[in-house]
Amino acid sequence: MEKIDDLDRKILEIVMNNARIPSKDVAVVCGVSRAAVHQRIQRMIELNVITGSGYHVDPKVLGYNVCAYVGVKLERASLYRNVLSELENIREIIESHFTTGPYTMLCKMVARDNEHLMNLLNRRIQVIPGVVSTETLISLEESLNREIPVTYKGDGRYKF
Repeated sequence: MEKIDDLDRKILEIVMNNARIPSKDVAVVCGVSRAAVHQRIQRMIELNVITGSGYHVDPKVLGYNVCAYVGVKLERASLYRNVLSELENIREIIESHFTTGPYTMLCKMVARDNEHLMNLLNRRIQVIPGVVSTETLISLEESLNREIPVTYKGDGRYKF
């Protein structure tokens, strides 16, 4: 059974494009009451269809001019949880994934500059017990950042 129906998808499409849109405006577009929109959104939160809300902050405005992806190789994959608990203490790491392939983990991090990045790598990450090596890729430009599409076509179908 699907967690969401056509009306939920239509509501999602609208609020994903503008999270600040008033429920009454969503209700008008969807042809339902404001209460129905509110109930649908609450249900989607409870079902973990919607997993967060908030503002997106540009790290560069806060002085973090370098974005890097760090592949982390561990001694053993079973050390993942221990290493993750250490990485959680490094606030510049903004994403971490347990992966297949050449790295045990892949982390996205920000740094003020290359010197700051080098210090984070050498003095914070590479010294964690179980970390064997790291490989760093510096992002030159973020070209695409989006959520999964739920575009409503208007005829009961969706364009993915």
